[in-house]
Amino acid sequence: MYTWDLRVLGPVGVLSPEGRPIALGGRRQRELLCLLLTARGRIVGLDRLVDDLWPDDPPPRARGSVRTFVSDLRRALEADRARPRVLVTEGPGYALRPPPDRVDLLRAEQRVEASRDAPPERAARLLEEALAQWRGEPFAEFAGAEWARGERARLAELRVRAVERLAQARLDTGRTDEAVAALHALVADHPWREEAWRLLALGLYRGGRRSDALAALATARARLVGELGLDPDPRLAELEVGILRGDPALRPPSSARDVWSDTTAAYAAVPARSRLETTAALVSDLAVSGAVAAAAEQRLETIAAAERFGDPELTARVIGRFDVPGVWTRSDDPAGAAAVVAAAERTLERLGDGGSRAGRARLLATVAMESRGTADRGGQAREAERIARELGDPRLLCSALAGRLMQAFERTGTARERCGIAAEVVGLAVDHDLATFEVHGRISRMQALSALGRFGEADADADRVDALAEGFDRPLAGVFTALYRRMRRDGPPSRAAEVLAGSDMAGLAEGTAGLVAVCALPEEGAAPGPAPDTGPYTPWVRPWLAARAGDGARARALLDALAAPPRDLLQEALWLLVLKAALRAGHPEAVRRAADALRPAADERAAGSALLDLGPIAPWLARAG
Repeated sequence: MYTWDLRVLGPVGVLSPEGRPIALGGRRQRELLCLLLTARGRIVGLDRLVDDLWPDDPPPRARGSVRTFVSDLRRALEADRARPRVLVTEGPGYALRPPPDRVDLLRAEQRVEASRDAPPERAARLLEEALAQWRGEPFAEFAGAEWARGERARLAELRVRAVERLAQARLDTGRTDEAVAALHALVADHPWREEAWRLLALGLYRGGRRSDALAALATARARLVGELGLDPDPRLAELEVGILRGDPALRPPSSARDVWSDTTAAYAAVPARSRLETTAALVSDLAVSGAVAAAAEQRLETIAAAERFGDPELTARVIGRFDVPGVWTRSDDPAGAAAVVAAAERTLERLGDGGSRAGRARLLATVAMESRGTADRGGQAREAERIARELGDPRLLCSALAGRLMQAFERTGTARERCGIAAEVVGLAVDHDLATFEVHGRISRMQALSALGRFGEADADADRVDALAEGFDRPLAGVFTALYRRMRRDGPPSRAAEVLAGSDMAGLAEGTAGLVAVCALPEEGAAPGPAPDTGPYTPWVRPWLAARAGDGARARALLDALAAPPRDLLQEALWLLVLKAALRAGHPEAVRRAADALRPAADERAAGSALLDLGPIAPWLARAG
C-alpha cells in the first residue's frame, strides 16, 4: 500500500501522509517523473528520455544520469520494496505505473469520466472533487518543454469542460447562483467558449435576471463575430429566442423546476418594495453560503433599485438587511464596498434627525464594516453600538460590535480589546440563536486569542466554528479554521494555498499564501527559487528578504522608502518583519520606527491573524533597545 501523494496539477511534488514534501532530487528528476507520468504507463525508451530532458545538447553521460535519476525516484516512491512496482524497468526503457488514487491528475480524470452518465447531483459532486485537484497550472515548471505542450493543452481543456459540466449539473439541481458565479469567471478567462456563454445566459435567466441573460448573449455574439469572424453556435440564437418568449422549457428540470416555478410565481405577486427587502435578505444568505462574488453583485443592484424609490427608510432597511459580518480586514471587493458606503452615507443624510434610530444604526454599522482596512470609522461603529444598546436589539448590537471589531486596529496590541468585544458577540449570538454572528465572534476571538498565546481556548473556538459551519452551511468559515490549524501544526506553506484556492475571498486570498511561505523561511539565507507572490504585502516583505540574504544596502534603501503597513490583522506581523530587516541591515531609524509601532503589543505574539505565527514580540523589542 502506497501512502504518498503525487501532485502535478500545480507545483510538482510528492507529499507524505502528514503533508510533508518527499525529496525527489533536482529539477531533472521532477521532469523525468512528469515525462513518465504523461506516457500513461507505456515504456519510454532511454534515448527518448535523454532527448526530452536535454533537447539541445545532452551531456556526455546523459544516459547514466537518467539511470541515476530513476534510482533517486525509486528511493522516494518505494524505498521499502525490493522489486519496483511503480517505476519499472522494461527492455530499453522505463514506465511509471502508480496507483490512480495516489496521483491528482489521475483522480481528476477518473472523476470527470465517472460524471458523464451520473445523475446531476452525483455528477456535481464528482466534478467538484475533480476540480479540487487543481492547485495551479499543470507542469508549469516545464512549460517551455516540447513534451509538456500537448499535455498542458489537454489538461486545460479538461478543466474548462469540467467547469462547464459542473455548471450544467448545478443548474439542473437548482444551484443557480453557484453556477452563475463560476461561469462569470470562466467567460472572463475564456471569452470564446460558446457553451460557457450559453450556460451563463441560461443561469442568469433562471435567476430572474432576464435582461442580464440577453446582454450576455449579445456580448458573446459581438466577440465571436467582431473579434474572430465566426458565426455563433445556433444554440445561442435558440436560447435568445426562448428567453424573449419566456419558453417554459428553459425552467429547471424535474423537482427543481416545480420549486422554481412555484417560488417565482409567488415572488412575482409580492409588491415591488417588499420584494426588494426580501431580495436583500436572500443576498445575505447567498453571501454566507459561499457565493461571495455573486452576492456582492446582487447587493449593489438591490441597493440601486431601492434608491430609485426615493424613500430613505426603505433604502436603510435594504442596506441593513445585509448584516453579514466580515472577519478579515481587507475587503474582497474594494470598489463594491466603497459603493455601499457611499449609498449608506447618502441615505444617512436623507434620513436626517427624524428617521428611524434602528435604520440609522444599521447604516452606521454598515459604513464601519465596509470601510474596514481603508478608513477610520470607529466613531460610526461606536454610535451604532450606543443606539443598539438603547434599543435593546441583540442582532443590531451584534452588527455594531462586528463593525467595532473591524475598526479596532488604530494601533498594534489591541488583542485584549478585540477578545472582549468578540466574547460579547458570542454571548449575544448564543442567547438569541444568531448562528452567523456566533461564527463571526468565535473566529474573531480565535484571532485575538492567538495574539495572546491562549491557543487552547482558540482551539475550542475553532472546533465550535467547524461544527456551526457544518450545521448551518457556512463553508467559508472553514477556510479560517483550516488556516489556523495549519499555523498551529506548523504545516507546509503550500497548505495555505490549497485552503485558499476557490474560496472566492479575494481580500483574504491575495498574497496570503506567499506571506505564509515567506514567514516560514529560516532567519538567514537567500530564498530558494523565486520569491513567493506576496501581493499587497510585498513592500514590507522585500526588506526582510534582502536583509536575510545578506544584501544590507538594498534592505536599507527599501526601508528608507517604506510606508507604515495597513492597520489590520497583519500589522504586528508586518511591523515585526520590518524590525527584523532593520536590525539585520543596521538601520537605526527604521529600528526605532518599527519598535515604537510594536511597543503597544509588547506582551503579544505576532499571530493575531490566526494565519501565521512569528512568535513573541517582546524579545525583538529587547534587541531593539
